[in-house]
Amino acid sequence: MNRFLSITICFLLVSLQFYAQNKENVSVKLEEFNFKNTSIRAIEVVNDSTVWFAGSNGRFGRIINGKIQLDSIKYDNKLLNFRSIAFNGKYIFILSIEDPAVLYRIDPFDEELNNAEAVYQEGHPNIFYDSMTFFDSKNGIAMGDPVDKCLSVILTKDGGNSWQKLDCNNLPDIIKDEAAFAASNTNLSVYGKNAWMVTGGKNARVFYTNNYGKKWKVAETPIIQGGKMTGIYTVDFYDKNYGIIMGGNWEEKSDTQKSKAITTDGGRSWKLIPNQQPGYISCVQYVPNTQGREIIAVSSEGIYFSLNKGNSWKKISDKGFYSIRFINKETAWLSGHNIIAKMQLQ
Repeated sequence: MNRFLSITICFLLVSLQFYAQNKENVSVKLEEFNFKNTSIRAIEVVNDSTVWFAGSNGRFGRIINGKIQLDSIKYDNKLLNFRSIAFNGKYIFILSIEDPAVLYRIDPFDEELNNAEAVYQEGHPNIFYDSMTFFDSKNGIAMGDPVDKCLSVILTKDGGNSWQKLDCNNLPDIIKDEAAFAASNTNLSVYGKNAWMVTGGKNARVFYTNNYGKKWKVAETPIIQGGKMTGIYTVDFYDKNYGIIMGGNWEEKSDTQKSKAITTDGGRSWKLIPNQQPGYISCVQYVPNTQGREIIAVSSEGIYFSLNKGNSWKKISDKGFYSIRFINKETAWLSGHNIIAKMQLQ
């Protein structure tokens, strides 16, 4: 072997070993912001100093430089419940879950919160929207439980000014008692023109598209399924090929069997991560700028960290949360029951 190449490889191995040893001792510091009677499952980072959120009892708002601004929305004198939020670089969008589902557009840079405008409404007894996100500044998507024979999917291609519901002819049929869980606004993940949606209940499957959600295919997964509260609760993709799904059994949160899986082919096939902690997880996210190595997962059971693409996990906090969004690889926002927290990895 070339002497220079040998020295280079040794240096890389030592560097990686030092990196791994250092990261194995990771801890978290939390700055907490407390609320009353507000379950917050949807958060969106706008910039380094601002996070937006939407929750129960019609409440939505933002935290700017440590200051909470809170408001609420009523529709026909009824407080709506929100579990979906998205930002396309210009506007914040929040979507209520149940009949009627109402999607509001908000100017996040307005000093006043009270500028919400309804841009989409849908009424049906079975309506229940779970998650929303944007591919880019123009193309966005929201998904929800089935109304007819397919999942509910609405799309925008004009930056959220108008939304259209996708016909079931463009979606695989849903299986009886298969739906989605509105646990953390992460039933959806996007990368480029690609998107993935996840389900649970009778079946735990991954629906995927490569054309902004116009046409879909579906893949089976090895995640636990068959029960009312079993299945996939969350999905994230590092790029168009590498992704992770997590969930489990909400009624048996400590059960680690068949609760997590990874893909290397864009979601067409999934490999089960061996039986180990964590069990139930409501949100999983790749840590930015770590080449897909580092992943954080959260649930009401605590915060978990993986250093090796999800193959093994370490619990780094007992504090429970529903969802997480990163600002950068050291800093993230978390949300939960009556709480939002800013987290520093140390």
